[in-house]
Amino acid sequence: MNVEFVNPFLSSLQNVLSMMAQVELTPGKAQLKKDDKARGDVSGLIGMVGPQTKGSFSISFEEGLAIEIMYKMLGEKPSEINDDVIDMVGEITNMVTGGAKRILGEKGFDFEMASPIVVSGFNHTIKHRAEGPKLIMPFTHAAGKAYLEICFDKL
Repeated sequence: MNVEFVNPFLSSLQNVLSMMAQVELTPGKAQLKKDDKARGDVSGLIGMVGPQTKGSFSISFEEGLAIEIMYKMLGEKPSEINDDVIDMVGEITNMVTGGAKRILGEKGFDFEMASPIVVSGFNHTIKHRAEGPKLIMPFTHAAGKAYLEICFDKL
């Protein structure tokens, strides 16, 4: 997968969480993902289609990290994932994809974004609607882990 296409999503995720929630994530090592099982407890997924390619992006948060982000952003600390946390994850997914879309547009890649879908629950799955390889990038924080996934047809 083209690093020039992946890096805008990585930097956009870190920028959004740093600016909106003062949460700094430490990136781990990217690898290919072979299954559809989400690594976190709540995941935002968004599809993207453009003239050059189609694909999808997702971000999954472990419950502790999702609640910490909610607390830092809104001052609320629910005891578990609730509708407000689900809404927040959808909004983060939108902001990250929008930031990546802007960076990629400056490089000549253009695509439209769908509305994000948020899925939660133990052992939920993430179905990417693209034929290409799935890349997963783990991030760590004291409150838990996040997992960025990206999948595109041809890059």
